[in-house]
Amino acid sequence: MTPKSKAPAKKSATKTAKKAVKKSAGKSVKIIDPSMQLRDAIVRGMQEKKAKDIVCIDLRNVKTAIADFFVVCHADSRTNTESIARSIEEIVYKDLGEDPTHAEGKTNAEWILLDYSGVIAHVFLHEKREFFGLERLWADAEIEAVPSNY
Repeated sequence: MTPKSKAPAKKSATKTAKKAVKKSAGKSVKIIDPSMQLRDAIVRGMQEKKAKDIVCIDLRNVKTAIADFFVVCHADSRTNTESIARSIEEIVYKDLGEDPTHAEGKTNAEWILLDYSGVIAHVFLHEKREFFGLERLWADAEIEAVPSNY
């Protein structure tokens, strides 16, 4: 009796989907990466409420990463961090029909985290962002500054 070979574990859709162009009957069809769609919707939610210094940290090539992307921004008041977080939730739900799988920090509104299982939004008060320094902690990842649209 021969041992059965194990099939490799199936990766999540956000880990396996890549932005690519696929030839289909002579036409190019764009395959959209779900985590990039989510990242872009989160950025729009942040921009809608004038979040400051938005950056996307691409963690897809970092072995120890817990997500594909971190999207980070800050605001100058707790009221603004709350409104940014609400805007993110509204736009992501409207565009993609998704709610965060986990949320933290809404009570004190100094660092609000919205986890969308693959893309995590971080909305900080300015002082807390400087203190925790996510960009420094994930310096081995590709970090892209998002230009403001206001």
